[in-house]
Amino acid sequence: MTETKRVDILIAGQGAAAFSAALYAARYQMSTVIASEQFGGETAIGGEIENYPGFPSIDGYDLMLKMKEQVDLLEVPIRNSNITAIAKSGDGFVTTLQDGTKVESLTVILAIGRERRKLNLPNEEELMGRGVSYCSTCDAPLYRDKKVVVVGGGSAAVEGAILLAKYATDVWLVYRRAEFNRPEPVLVTQLNQAENVHLVMETEIAELLSDDSGLTGVRLSKQNEGSDTIDIDGIFIEIGADPRIEIPQALGVELNSETNEIHVDRDMHTNIEGIYAAGDLTDGSGNLKQTVTAAAQGAIAALAAYEHASEIKAKKAEAATVGAGD
Repeated sequence: MTETKRVDILIAGQGAAAFSAALYAARYQMSTVIASEQFGGETAIGGEIENYPGFPSIDGYDLMLKMKEQVDLLEVPIRNSNITAIAKSGDGFVTTLQDGTKVESLTVILAIGRERRKLNLPNEEELMGRGVSYCSTCDAPLYRDKKVVVVGGGSAAVEGAILLAKYATDVWLVYRRAEFNRPEPVLVTQLNQAENVHLVMETEIAELLSDDSGLTGVRLSKQNEGSDTIDIDGIFIEIGADPRIEIPQALGVELNSETNEIHVDRDMHTNIEGIYAAGDLTDGSGNLKQTVTAAAQGAIAALAAYEHASEIKAKKAEAATVGAGD
């Protein structure tokens, strides 16, 4: 049986941007609903985080639980169901969820994030947070005096190796090609100056080695210095992430031609009136994709959505008054 809900703001996502938007929307006294099956976004699987204000160190999953608890206190409903479609309807939009629910809203905030590219190795998912990380910026301090591998050849991978070199005793940068994928020149210079970084080019990770405690090493696609294995404590997979753009594209939302991200202005507006976007899905914070920037964008988007929804409701109220007077 199809259920229909009517709200001021529909928030797509359950990450930092979405929870922040919900917090602000509720405080603006806007009727709001969150819809997404994936709790916590990238932060929830990022392991230990040491760069979120107010928490010297906190597990990403626990941080997202705290954000959700704050939203729950404000009684913002959460539908644990993915969105299958969003369509324009009158002054607003109709969002269809996988569980059959339809949500009519005056505005929509897209905060569905990115999908990290993975190596797609058999035990990769079970080792996330137990030696496998997708965020050097988040987790580098946890590997002080340890040995790590960084996988990738772009700016993110090179920058990650440079950062990790400040903490780890040894860093192996493994890339499947003979030359890096156009990282910033200054990064290459810094990489070459890091004496504890070892380049392993034209090589792939063939296997993640582990025991009950977590990751113990990697097996390479070919030998390096006489061995096809490296004993390590952590691996950082920095091969990129893809914005989730299927639904935005179907809506006609404009994308940044260079990054394939949703293009937003300083108020998180998209090119579609009533549609806002926040977090890693957007080009709103450049290359800095962090929990703190996602949360900030969510707050900004909520204010913009509040102003737009309030304007629509004011016009409807005025029209109703005029009609009653006639």
